[in-house]
Amino acid sequence: MTETATALPARGHSWRLDALVGAAAALVALSAAHAGLPDTATPMVRPAPAHVAAAPVIVAPEPVSLIAFSEPVPGRAINSPFGLRKLPWEEGGRLHEGVDIAAEPGEAVMAAADGVVTRAGSDGGYGRFVEVRHAEGLTTLYAHLGAIDAAAIPGTAVKSGVRIGAIGNSGSSTGPHLHFELRDARDRPLNPTLFLDRSFATADDLPLAHAARIPRGVRIAYVSHIPQAKRELMEDREQAKLEAAEAKKAKAAGVVEFTAGERARGRIDVVSAQFTPLQERKALVAKVAAAQHAEIAAEAQQAAEPASAIVPIALNAPLKITP
Repeated sequence: MTETATALPARGHSWRLDALVGAAAALVALSAAHAGLPDTATPMVRPAPAHVAAAPVIVAPEPVSLIAFSEPVPGRAINSPFGLRKLPWEEGGRLHEGVDIAAEPGEAVMAAADGVVTRAGSDGGYGRFVEVRHAEGLTTLYAHLGAIDAAAIPGTAVKSGVRIGAIGNSGSSTGPHLHFELRDARDRPLNPTLFLDRSFATADDLPLAHAARIPRGVRIAYVSHIPQAKRELMEDREQAKLEAAEAKKAKAAGVVEFTAGERARGRIDVVSAQFTPLQERKALVAKVAAAQHAEIAAEAQQAAEPASAIVPIALNAPLKITP
């Protein structure tokens, strides 16, 4: 009895102690779980680690172009196009191998595309000029310049838009303007209007075949100024026409030449109006023929006689017959 009664109180004490320990453990666990929940009132911001770099900004690359052309005289229009053209001092049309851009004297002339200066100097027709070579063997020529800039030295690389000269009136020019040419690798003239203000990514994009075509028709050019050399050429041509007309008139009036073999026998000046009837003309021809035969016979007889018997006579004097 005593052992049983003593064991019961001890067993009850152990049960209460276990319950207290369990409750304490549960409270600790609940507190830990609650502490682990996020605070909805103040969100937590975690700074990025110092060693992480910011994401780079991606920029789209610019399109790559083989060659891009700009205007050699910005803001100025073409007043004489590429094609067949007849100037006042020319007999017929010929190819105008570039375009003319009228501008004020001294106005800047720019390189039309990136390239290398190949020539710069003066020419009788082009006047002061600069030539620049570009990609794919293309070349541009700037002529009739008033001045050539220091940047235009042969062998020097130039960028599009760089000043290489100034508008002038040098060479065989009809007034202040720029004569601008574009040629391919075979030195064929190309129509510059198909290239200006355009960019070409590859060689296949270049309109070489189209630009080499010559437009049909001849354009009559009217100019305000004719160079002195061309004026003299026009005067010489008019004088030649007058002389040809006078010669034709004289021939119609009746200047007749007669020959025996390859040797000239004389000349007879006749006025055709005096021998209008056919019979009179025939009579004149017969008379002239008889005189020529007599002359030839005399020469033959003289050649057959001994040297001592030769009597000097004038056989080659002009023979004139009056009807």
